[in-house]
Amino acid sequence: MSALIKSSLARKVVMALSGLFLVFFLGQHFVINVTSVFAPDTFNTWSHFMGYNPLVQYILQPILIAGVIVHFVMGFVLELQNRAARGVKYVSYKGSANASWISRNMIITGLVVLAFIGLHMYDFWAHEMSYKYIDVKPEDPTRYFEETVHKFEPFWRTIIYIISFVLLALHLLHGFASSFQTMGVNNKYSAAIKLFTKVYAIGIPAGFIFIALYHHFNQIPH
Repeated sequence: MSALIKSSLARKVVMALSGLFLVFFLGQHFVINVTSVFAPDTFNTWSHFMGYNPLVQYILQPILIAGVIVHFVMGFVLELQNRAARGVKYVSYKGSANASWISRNMIITGLVVLAFIGLHMYDFWAHEMSYKYIDVKPEDPTRYFEETVHKFEPFWRTIIYIISFVLLALHLLHGFASSFQTMGVNNKYSAAIKLFTKVYAIGIPAGFIFIALYHHFNQIPH
């Protein structure tokens, strides 16, 4: 039993650390993307740097992909472990009495976010890989803004992005704060950290929604 508890705790720590890493990347990703609204030239410059810098491409990018895989695998493992630990199926279970809807449905919001990551990689990462390594087109530092704007031209894709970011916000509202609790952060700064995680969990997805809507309604003429 002791070994099982330690194993479960280790998985939770790994999940928390990978989650915090992904939250940091999300913020960095937002900072770059929001410049596409206010400073397209800056967006092109930063996107070109991220797309061609060897450190980013061959070290940070694989680490990011590994972080996504580890986080979601740990999430599924812990969910299965928790279900097995319950053992007996209750005739009447009022989950909301002990936990919020968000915390009880992290696996659902997580699956939607994972599906969204797949779409996002198809829209941008797969296109980038094709551009550089399959079609082998000449390097063009000014192409990123126009490519990004046109991705949001279809109404259905914009709606998918909006729904995905709403569910990401719900996922972060519980997961971000829980990561600090898992890491044992419980001091005089706990209240401030909890407030920060709530603002971040709502603000960053809302910012991405704004970017998607802005580009959908401000299309570049063909």
